[in-house]
Amino acid sequence: MRSIWRGAVSFGLVSIGVKLYSATEDKDIRFHQVHATDGGRIKYRRVCSIDGEEVEYSDIAKGYELPDGQVVILTDEDFDDLPLSTRREIDVLQFVAQDEIDPIQFEKTYYLEPDGPATRPYVLLRDALENAGQVAITKIAIRQRESLAALRVRDGVLVLHTMRWPDEIRTPDFGFLDEDITVRPQELKMAEALIASMTGEFDPTEFTDDYREAMTALLEAKQTGGEVAQVPEVEDTGGAVVDLMSALRRSVERARGGPADDIADDSSDDVQEPAAATKAPAKKAAPAKKAALAKKAAPAKKAAPAKKAAAEKPAAKKTTAAKKTAADKPPAKRARRSA
Repeated sequence: MRSIWRGAVSFGLVSIGVKLYSATEDKDIRFHQVHATDGGRIKYRRVCSIDGEEVEYSDIAKGYELPDGQVVILTDEDFDDLPLSTRREIDVLQFVAQDEIDPIQFEKTYYLEPDGPATRPYVLLRDALENAGQVAITKIAIRQRESLAALRVRDGVLVLHTMRWPDEIRTPDFGFLDEDITVRPQELKMAEALIASMTGEFDPTEFTDDYREAMTALLEAKQTGGEVAQVPEVEDTGGAVVDLMSALRRSVERARGGPADDIADDSSDDVQEPAAATKAPAKKAAPAKKAALAKKAAPAKKAAPAKKAAAEKPAAKKTTAAKKTAADKPPAKRARRSA
């Protein structure tokens, strides 16, 4: 086991160095979300809801949302500055009988191991608790969260149970509690007789997780029958390329003040001309003089290539150039009418 916390038990004037270990572990069969057709893992990215960009762990902070929707952002430095006296100390507050603590208050269980030369005071506290038959109520802070904890002895080891605060336990508010419901004495005797017939000493090894055993058998059967997917190893570069292209398109969009979908490939002249044509109507909101000048200048630029083509090409080509020039003139006439 690997310790998750290191500190000391403060018991009066005695300080006992200890290491904390998780006393329990999950044995559930865990599944991954995969693509049903090829078994590929489904991955999730940390994306900001405002700009849509992926956020690195180093740029993630904790935020507390206020009732009006505003967010208070806290950094690691803010948490480090908070006064937390039990950050590295298990402070013993009092001793109580174990049956005074309702199990609903228990949250998670840890083992305590003596740290280095603290073995002797550790054993002293353990034996004193065991002889008194009591439990120590303590306070401890784990992962920036302070909680109550019960310290007791189990199999010669000090065991720590973190506990819920009183305001974290809900009050059962059910309607039948206010109703006057009675049971017949005969029914009560039968229920008590059933309880007596099923009474025994608790042995947790007698109980098994039937669902987990059935799931394990199912997985083994599928593996034996060859019902497995051979998932090829794929470099995780596709997502980065998509994110980069998306970021570039958004950057160009902000710079030009228009939608990023209008961005054309500069390597093709056939793509550039329609792009310019689609942008011309967008200038209707400009002043009339600027619109007229812009539209008069456009045919003038196309006239030069037309003359050059007529001078360099045979007669058959001139017809094509003439048609192109004729096709270019109607927009210019419409521009003069609108002016």
